[in-house]
Amino acid sequence: MLPPLSAIAPVSVELRLAYVLHHFRQAYAEVPEVSIGYANQQPQVEVVASAGDFFARQEPQPPAPTLREWQGQLLPFFFDLNPEQPLLELLPGKHARINADLLAAAFYLLSGWQEYFSEERDRHGRFPYTASVQHCYGFVAVPVVNYYFDILKTAVEHTTDQLLHPRLWVNEAPFATFITHDIDELRSAWKAPAKAALQRVNLLRFGQLLWQRFFQSDAWDNLELVQQTVTGYDAKSTFFLLPEHRPASNGTPNADYKLAATALQWRFKALVKQGAEVAVHGSIGTSVDQQRLAREQTQMPAPAAGNRFHYLSWEPRRTPAVVEEAGFAYDSTLGFAEHFGFRNSYCLPFRPFDLTQGRACTFLEIPLNVMDATLHHPNYLQLAPHEILPALLPMFQEIERFGGVCTLLWHNDHFDPANETTGPRQFAELMQYLRSRNTAFVNGRDILMELGNRR
Repeated sequence: MLPPLSAIAPVSVELRLAYVLHHFRQAYAEVPEVSIGYANQQPQVEVVASAGDFFARQEPQPPAPTLREWQGQLLPFFFDLNPEQPLLELLPGKHARINADLLAAAFYLLSGWQEYFSEERDRHGRFPYTASVQHCYGFVAVPVVNYYFDILKTAVEHTTDQLLHPRLWVNEAPFATFITHDIDELRSAWKAPAKAALQRVNLLRFGQLLWQRFFQSDAWDNLELVQQTVTGYDAKSTFFLLPEHRPASNGTPNADYKLAATALQWRFKALVKQGAEVAVHGSIGTSVDQQRLAREQTQMPAPAAGNRFHYLSWEPRRTPAVVEEAGFAYDSTLGFAEHFGFRNSYCLPFRPFDLTQGRACTFLEIPLNVMDATLHHPNYLQLAPHEILPALLPMFQEIERFGGVCTLLWHNDHFDPANETTGPRQFAELMQYLRSRNTAFVNGRDILMELGNRR
């Protein structure tokens, strides 16, 4: 059952404007004081109001966007009633006019409006990629909101005679990379080969695997290897730990290990001492249950600032309040399982908007851009190993262009050498490329220090 819609708080023009402009100013190193708004406010940068009463209704999608070109990229513009007018007019007297309502469009995409008002959910209770405007109009791998901000930036530069530059990261790096690992399974590498051996009636092989199960370390029990591999690129690992080992009520599996086990707690403590970060991997059901999520926080081997929900569970009508009530400083759930790219069409961390409360959340969302399973899972993209890096390059280039954060999820079981599709070799190719672009490898706490306190 989806939570009801009746409790939504009014979203005024002023609220939408403040929310969008907060993120615009955060996207650049320094933005001078300049008035940006609609004609009735007589701003220096005028945006033509075109959203009408859309935000007073409860519809998941606005009318189809028009397509306009900006900086060589064909972009969708929602709320664009006069496509025959030039997109940007640089006017005398240090004024500018933008003839598409990109403030309303940016709010629509950043706030997750489409998810909140859609009744579409998949079998795991998630808003499906196939129901999104990103899928419908083909722009999931383009950070459209960043392009909207680039138009605003050009207008501001005209009105102030001051150039704006994307933010830089540690050591003047042009963009940042956040390497994460969801630790779902540590004890199950033997299961698929054993099942295959039984199906082939290869009892000898089945017996060997069963013996390994009880008397040897599992190939997926590789936390130290994961840490060592990542630090080999001068990068940092953030481990999202799953505190619940019992399956969900619907049978969906949680962890195959017990996080409370003393030996495992000590191993994670050792990894933290070596520079790793640990965060909560909220189990099935916690995305709508603050008390359960808070209990899972108490099982962590070290204080956790961040969370990512198992199976990327996220119910837009409830989850923002759950994360906030649990006291997390950041979350990193918002990505589509079915496709790499930008679920909110933005390549920087942002504050989600709680439409029930009618305000921005207090925690920072670090969007998830690419997950290993997305790339080859039979239900998802089914890319061949040699296709992975070429497919992701345009997305990486967009993130670099706007000084964003590339969030990469590579599960510990995908570091198993037996995985030849999304395994160690493919991870190495991605890391080598990202390092060659002089990215800043950061963890969640680093991002909070850079962005989290800039409200």
